[in-house]
Amino acid sequence: MSTLTASTPDSLTGSILIVDDKVENLRLLSRMLSQQGYDVRSAINGPVALRAIEALKPDLILLDINMPYMSGHEVCRQLKTNEDTCAIPIIFLSAFTDITNKVKAFETGGVDYITKPFQIEEVLARVHNQLTLRRIQLELQTSNHRLKEEVQQRRTAQQILQESETALRQRTEELELALNELHQTQMQLVQSAKMSSLGQLVAGVAHEINNPLNFIHGNIDHAGYYTGDLLCALDLYRRHYPDPVDEIQEVIEDIDLDFVMEDMPKLLSSMRLGTDRVREIVRSLRNFSHHDRAHIKEVDLHEGIDSTLLILQHQFKATETRSAVKLVKDYGDLPLIECHPCQLNQVFMNIISNAVAAFDECSPSPEFIPEIVIRTQRESDAVTVTIADNGPGMPESVRSRIFDPFYTTKPVGKGTGLGLSISYQIVVDRHGGKLECRSTPGQGTEFIIEIPQGKGVA
Repeated sequence: MSTLTASTPDSLTGSILIVDDKVENLRLLSRMLSQQGYDVRSAINGPVALRAIEALKPDLILLDINMPYMSGHEVCRQLKTNEDTCAIPIIFLSAFTDITNKVKAFETGGVDYITKPFQIEEVLARVHNQLTLRRIQLELQTSNHRLKEEVQQRRTAQQILQESETALRQRTEELELALNELHQTQMQLVQSAKMSSLGQLVAGVAHEINNPLNFIHGNIDHAGYYTGDLLCALDLYRRHYPDPVDEIQEVIEDIDLDFVMEDMPKLLSSMRLGTDRVREIVRSLRNFSHHDRAHIKEVDLHEGIDSTLLILQHQFKATETRSAVKLVKDYGDLPLIECHPCQLNQVFMNIISNAVAAFDECSPSPEFIPEIVIRTQRESDAVTVTIADNGPGMPESVRSRIFDPFYTTKPVGKGTGLGLSISYQIVVDRHGGKLECRSTPGQGTEFIIEIPQGKGVA
């Protein structure tokens, strides 16, 4: 059987378990991946998959969401709570294209999301990407184990060979550098996969809505003109023929013609206001996705913040354990900022999502009103964005580590520990700015983002 291990770094093969209740999907994916040299197994539902994984753990799982007996989300949750299986990467398969299902897939512990019907090149690329990432993780574990062994051996030998101290220090530095490079590689892979999926989804939804919306919006004016002409003609008719026949008079009374003539222009005006609001939402979705996100451009940071809030608005609603989140926006007069807009939107999303998650962890209290305050301010050579909440806050032991890669206080399967680390890299390394966190237990948390004007962007 072909396996993926740290001892075979040049190997691109691995064992894959496909879980789908559609036989035709199993056959298609099995044939496609077997032809690439992967060792492929399949399961027709969740319970069968869990037994198969218990018998022999795969290197990667392709998991359908909508299945009988047990959904893909539940299968993923069970795997992520098991110490023996929590590290197995899971790519979700689904015909659902709405953002709620994609976000839920990532929240339950999925590392990627493939939309049906399948594109062969996309499936092979994502499978290769995740198996490569898995191989890097295994190499990292092996390197760490070897490092510990070497350090112990050198400590023992230090009493006999003092001259080995320089070589030991050099070797340790090399391994630490390799570890940092592996961390950076993994963060970049996760960031690229998440933003690619989210950006494509948001841009696609905006495009699909925009075409029929423009048709409706463009025809409302014509409908208004036609309705106005008809009402004018009807008014002229009533003035010149004030006493219609009984049959027409009955219809006039039945339909309440005077009310219809008065309400029709108001109705069309309301429809126009509604389409204007939908067009505003579509524009916000496009601003968030930024098709040219690989390039630096001048943008209004307020548009990016508002677009992010629109994407996250479902999280602000009241739940069974807390009231609706109150949003306070205190925007200053900001200039256009030269930056990577999509990357900064991801920073805003990570920080605001963490604030909402902190509210959800608080003890229920009907008197407590969760609040997030977003302030922007122009400095002499930079702009600052402050995102503050009145949540539970955190102790210094946690606050001092929140930007460390893979550090998380959430349970297994609830977080990767990469969100704030990636945010720090985006603000500091790619924009030459500053990202600071201040927090007091019981009083809340505040993040201060500082972006320089016109310099430092990488």
